[in-house]
Order: sequence, then structure tokens, then C-alpha cells
Amino acid sequence: MNQQPGTVSLAQIEGAINHWRERRPPADAEHPVLCAEARALADVYGLMIFRGEQSVERSTLTEQQHAALAAAAL
Repeated sequence: MNQQPGTVSLAQIEGAINHWRERRPPADAEHPVLCAEARALADVYGLMIFRGEQSVERSTLTEQQHAALAAAAL
């Protein structure tokens, strides 16, 4: 998928969330909770879905969201 350098796609954010879900699964399977990195990305992911956006400007992401994406190597 060709993305502009200043944007991150919905698929990239979803991939990063899945990376964190695999890397840091919930300790309690009966009461699953996303780790902090996945939660941060889930916020922007949810807004993108609500707004029907396929990509978002990297400049609009928080510091925590940037870090979570970078650490997931996306």
C-alpha cells in the first residue's frame, strides 16, 4: 500500500495493535485488557473507523502513539 510519508494507514495501526497483543497478551484471559501501547493505538484506530478515514497524519498522533508504532517497527 503506497502511503504518503506523513501518513499512517488504518492497516498499519491495526498491524501494530496486533503486534502488541501478541507481544503482551493479557494476564487474565477471563478479563482481557490491552497493554498501554495497544490501548494508545486503539484510541486513534477507533476514531479512524468512526470517521471513515483510511489514513491519518502522523503529526496528529500523540508521543505515546508514535512510540508504540515505532516499537512495532511500522
